[in-house]
Amino acid sequence: MEINVSQQLKAPIGSRRSYEVSEIINVAGGNSMFQGKVGLMRTDRGILVRGALRTEVEVTCSRCLSLFSCPLTLNIEEEYFPTMDVVSGTSLPLPEEPGGFTIDERHILDLTEAIRQYMLLAIPMKPLCREDCAGLCPSCGHNLNQGPCSCRPRGAESHSSESSKLTLASDVSLNEGRTE
Repeated sequence: MEINVSQQLKAPIGSRRSYEVSEIINVAGGNSMFQGKVGLMRTDRGILVRGALRTEVEVTCSRCLSLFSCPLTLNIEEEYFPTMDVVSGTSLPLPEEPGGFTIDERHILDLTEAIRQYMLLAIPMKPLCREDCAGLCPSCGHNLNQGPCSCRPRGAESHSSESSKLTLASDVSLNEGRTE
C-alpha cells in the first residue's frame, strides 16, 4: 500500500491526513484483504503512521492440524523518514535507528513492509481452530473434532497396570543388587 506524501512533507509539523484502507496486499506469500483506517501526521523528522487494520489469514490449528481462517487486528504505529528533501531535492541522511522505515525519493510512503511485520507478529504462536479443539488421537491420528476414533480408550486401569509393572521391575532390580 503506497501513499504519496510529498504535500504532507511540505505541511507544518502536526498536520494530519486520514486514509480508509481496503486493499489486497501480498504478505508472506499470500494475498490478504486489509481493511481499516490509517492516520498520517507530520513530525519534525518525517511522517508518523498510526492505524488499525483488520484481516484474516489461513493458519493450521496446532492441535488438530486443520486449516482455518484466523481474524487479526493490526494496530500500527511507525515513523517513516524521508530520504530526499521535498523542496530542494537533496539527499537526506538515513535514520540512525536500525530497521527504520523510509519514504523513497519519489516521496512515496509504502506501508507493505510494516503491515507484513505487524501481521507476522499478530499470528498466534499456537493457533487453535476453536477453544475446545479436541486435537488428534495419539494412537491413530484421527481428528477427534469429527467424532471418536475406533481405538481402544486408554483408561485408568491400563495406566495403573503400566505403573505397577514399573514398580515391580524396580523392586526386582533393587533386590538383585543386594547381597545377604
